Amino acid sequence: MSEDPRLEAARYRAARAARADTEQGEDAAEASGDPAADAPEAQEAAAPTAHDRALYVETAIQQAIRRGDFDDLPGAGKPLEGLGDRHDPDWWIRRKIQTEKLTGLGPPALMLRTEAAQFEDRLDALTRAADVRAHVEDFNRRVVDARRQLLGGPPVVTPTRDPEADVVAWEERRAARAAAARGPEASPPRRRGLFRRR
Repeated sequence: MSEDPRLEAARYRAARAARADTEQGEDAAEASGDPAADAPEAQEAAAPTAHDRALYVETAIQQAIRRGDFDDLPGAGKPLEGLGDRHDPDWWIRRKIQTEKLTGLGPPALMLRTEAAQFEDRLDALTRAADVRAHVEDFNRRVVDARRQLLGGPPVVTPTRDPEADVVAWEERRAARAAAARGPEASPPRRRGLFRRR
């Protein structure tokens, strides 16, 4: 490519005009019944070359720059993110995970650790004791499966949980939230026992 895109653009326009003249001549020859107009060499000469296409693209880019179409783009004048000293072949998947905020990806040992850290919050979102028990049993099943190391990865250090203890703790947290929702001035509900005051 030459350094002056305007010169190249002028050459491109001249070549295009010459091709247009040639095509008009071919159309006239075709109308007159000239068999040379259907020759593959004539059709090849009319097709734009890769160099012509490159010139057209470069001209379009230069015109867009002059119009200011590329001004004020996000990240203008800043270095590209992720270009560091080391080569990471998985850079694209890491960036996708960060930009899309994807979760649930990784080896089972790490996934179970993060799930164990948020376990009580997940249980508190459930509304029935049977659902809590089923969730704990499912978690325990996945921990045992991950300990077998069938998929590889780091060792699993997440402990299994006791379903009955988790159900009791869930009920206590639920009762505490209900009491807090009623407010401090509300008195706790009276229990009717077997013994009465005399």
